[in-house]
Amino acid sequence: RRDLAFDVVPSRPKTHHRLHAKTHTGDRVRLGSAFVIIGRATCDIGRKWDTLIGAGIMTTHGFARIHSRRNLGQHLRITDLEGHQGVDFLCYNADNPLERYHAPNTLKAAGTLRLTTGHTLYSDEARPIMTMVADSVGGFHDTIGGCCSAHSNEMLYGVADCPGCRENFLAALTDHDLGRRDIVPNVNFFCNVPVVDDGLLAERSFVPIPGGGSKPGDHVELRAEMKTLAIISNCPQMNNPCNDGQPTAIRVEVLGGS
Repeated sequence: RRDLAFDVVPSRPKTHHRLHAKTHTGDRVRLGSAFVIIGRATCDIGRKWDTLIGAGIMTTHGFARIHSRRNLGQHLRITDLEGHQGVDFLCYNADNPLERYHAPNTLKAAGTLRLTTGHTLYSDEARPIMTMVADSVGGFHDTIGGCCSAHSNEMLYGVADCPGCRENFLAALTDHDLGRRDIVPNVNFFCNVPVVDDGLLAERSFVPIPGGGSKPGDHVELRAEMKTLAIISNCPQMNNPCNDGQPTAIRVEVLGGS
């Protein structure tokens, strides 16, 4: 069952607007820094909406709170609609956000820098938060490069006043009384950061996935292993090859547990 789906269109918002109007199934709605609470077959977006089961459009970033009950974990599917689009991702224990995604525990458990189907995103307490249950690109997801930001864009590319995924994360986290100290090194879906034999990283870190990059319709799907707060930034980066120089939309779906 698909409980919720929306498209996330990349942009660099300087201001974020809140939505107060009700919506109906199938409505196409532009959201700012809205968040999505998932559970019991209904989808509530904070105090802004009553119930949403359908599709909408959302600018740049958002977050989903996903429930899991033992063998009834909900799934989060992220689809690259047009190909070559990076997606920055963080996840937290929704009941205690001090427990959050931890790259070292995740990579030590996986035994590889390339996460794919069957690998688990672990917390700083070494507990499973989400498990990858589908991956159509075969493990080309960056786990070491972190998110782009206005500061790093100026440092790496000499481009001033160019917000990135860090600013999107901050906008989304604000609604949960979280902020700068709560951003940790994240996963970058559909991005490739090659590490060569001598330990060097590719120039400017992000390069296209071998074989031409992610294709339209490529996707990853993750199962919630606890009540999860998932933060998503559809990367607006135009200064390196991760988005092929032209950021495009993604689709985000919350699927009912099996």
